[in-house]
Amino acid sequence: VDDSRTMRDMVRLALGSAGMTVTTADDGVHGLEVLEGMAPDAIISDINMPRRDGFGFIRAVRAIERMRGVPILVLTTESAADLKERARKSGATGWIVKPFDDAKLVSAIKRIAGH
Repeated sequence: VDDSRTMRDMVRLALGSAGMTVTTADDGVHGLEVLEGMAPDAIISDINMPRRDGFGFIRAVRAIERMRGVPILVLTTESAADLKERARKSGATGWIVKPFDDAKLVSAIKRIAGH
């Protein structure tokens, strides 16, 4: 879930080349709509997005019973400790700062998704 098409494409390319299926959304509102019919192994979300930011998106996902155990990785340009803590309190599993290394992103997803 990221409002940047370029970032969505980069994540899709990195994870897709590792054999993962990737579904994208362009903000937190769209992300919740996309999740309605899905059972993802993991979710990646930006923080700074229009309509619903990453914190609101993560809290909303955690409020959905069947999504409570799905790992959520924050992928953002932000690196401040208070924002990381706020993301953790919202329900995020981990945090990666943009720009990301493809191999590290794949490794992080495999680790949090249990693959």
